[in-house]
Amino acid sequence: MKINIIGLGYIGLPTALMFANNGIEVVGTDYNEQLIKTLNEGKTTFKEKGLDELFNHAIKSNIKFTTEYQKEDVYIVSVPTPYIKESKKIEPKYVISAVESVLNVCNKGAILIIESTISPGTIDKHIRPIIENKGFKIGKDINLVHAPERIIPGNMVYELENNSRTIGADSKEIGEKVKKLYASFCKGEIVVTDIKTAEMTKVVENTFRDINIAFANELSRICRTSGMDVYEVIKIANKHPRVNILQPGPGVGGHCISVDPWFLVGDYPEIVNVIKAAREVNDGQPKFVLERLKNIMEENKIKDISRVGIYGLTYKENVDDIRESPTLQMLEIMGEQSKKIKVYDPNVKRKIVQNQCEDFEDFINDIDVIVIMNSHNHLKNNIQKLNDKIILDTKNICNTEKTYQL
Repeated sequence: MKINIIGLGYIGLPTALMFANNGIEVVGTDYNEQLIKTLNEGKTTFKEKGLDELFNHAIKSNIKFTTEYQKEDVYIVSVPTPYIKESKKIEPKYVISAVESVLNVCNKGAILIIESTISPGTIDKHIRPIIENKGFKIGKDINLVHAPERIIPGNMVYELENNSRTIGADSKEIGEKVKKLYASFCKGEIVVTDIKTAEMTKVVENTFRDINIAFANELSRICRTSGMDVYEVIKIANKHPRVNILQPGPGVGGHCISVDPWFLVGDYPEIVNVIKAAREVNDGQPKFVLERLKNIMEENKIKDISRVGIYGLTYKENVDDIRESPTLQMLEIMGEQSKKIKVYDPNVKRKIVQNQCEDFEDFINDIDVIVIMNSHNHLKNNIQKLNDKIILDTKNICNTEKTYQL
């Protein structure tokens, strides 16, 4: 069996490598010619623990990369699924384009697996009509499956292998066939269900996490207003055996938690209230951090924004992923002022913003105030270098006299 995996980004590439390293022949397809060129030169396109080792083993045997779709029996579509900001509904154009391209080349009876996270009903609304309009009979000419990923940047390789999976299929027979395929590398439980349930469970998982993060972030605002230490409050509350409050932070980023809940808001606007409120709290957190920064600057009589530095561009610690980054959200809010503020992230090598520093020492020596937006190991190992700085610590990792919390 050979698999054609469509989309070689943060999910598609590790998935392709995992299959290839477990005896399955894989062709990875992506429209990005530079990405394909880089992979064919023997280099990965992003940093992730264990990825290079997986890649180096796979390219010696079972994987090839191309911009061309292949004529195969199994396809896995792993392309982006953003949301439309105005309506909050899913933007399905990348999935639709990939499916249309697959239908132009696939073998009769092919299994088409959508791995991209999609809102409940997306396959019914957008994918089935495309297949039927092409003259294919679903269940005979094309077998549809939804197998959403469930991994986190920073620990992808481990989670691909050990997390449970959900397989949504029209028929039990196809579902079990796909389950066997994923079981070539997945040690976790693999549950077979219907497609719409699989769509819903993935969105619900990320929505659950978003709501819990929003509670912690809203709690931090309440405590700030009333002069309480939110971290002390959470520490004591969590001593209750059935309470597990998360830590507040500067916002929510990445392509999952910050995006997927909007699908439910967009599709069910009349009945979704808690989910929408949570999204608004988390989306508003970068603005809250910015307001805290302004207050701290006023308190310390600092007027020059160029003496302020932001540590952290990625959306979470110890990765190079900047998708929906709270720092980028905050800089966007600042407008023209953002061009004066200094930014540093040891994990982001390419220049993303105008005043991005390449050297940590230069960054530190040129600022009086630092906003910690990320707790990379790099910063934890150099935390003593911040002793003379005024610190806005959104990650609760500093304890100097000049440290301010959220």
